[in-house]
Amino acid sequence: MIEQFRNQFQLEDSKFDAYASCFNRIEVPAKTTLLNEGEISKRMFFIEKGCIREWFNNDGKDITCQFFFEQQAVGAIESFKKNIPALTTIETIEPSVLWWIHQQDAYMIIAEIKEIPHLRDLFIDKIFERTFDYMKYFFSVIKDSPQERYLRLLAERPELIRRVPQHYIASYMGISTVHLSRIKSKLSRS
Repeated sequence: MIEQFRNQFQLEDSKFDAYASCFNRIEVPAKTTLLNEGEISKRMFFIEKGCIREWFNNDGKDITCQFFFEQQAVGAIESFKKNIPALTTIETIEPSVLWWIHQQDAYMIIAEIKEIPHLRDLFIDKIFERTFDYMKYFFSVIKDSPQERYLRLLAERPELIRRVPQHYIASYMGISTVHLSRIKSKLSRS
């Protein structure tokens, strides 16, 4: 994964090596909690292998709000940036290989890359990409039926349907597992 970043960021070797030394590789089993709701986030994660979900507790019911897969970054961004309690829990769904960076190291790198136009633009693009994902999810919950949301997941994120357990998909869609089973059954008949 570090070599993929090296190719993507096009930095001189000494600078890249300094940045790469800030990252720590870990292997964790499925159902590993990386951050609990209410804790202050001090680490950002990059997924080499595995699947992670972000969720929050709503009166004893866990509500999934996002999934992350290989080559994606995950963290409680607001908590990480503002040093406030995280609104979500972050946990692995599959056994995962992750790279993490501590908050102070991330800030040092961000401060330096802001001065390098192509890296600054890449960083901003990644932030906007995540924001756009949340906006699409938010508007879809408001305007689309559960069946339409499921069909969109099938079309746009088939890896999610293949790799994520049904009860997490149902939670993400805001429906029960029974309702999700009915939707899938109806679609398979037609």
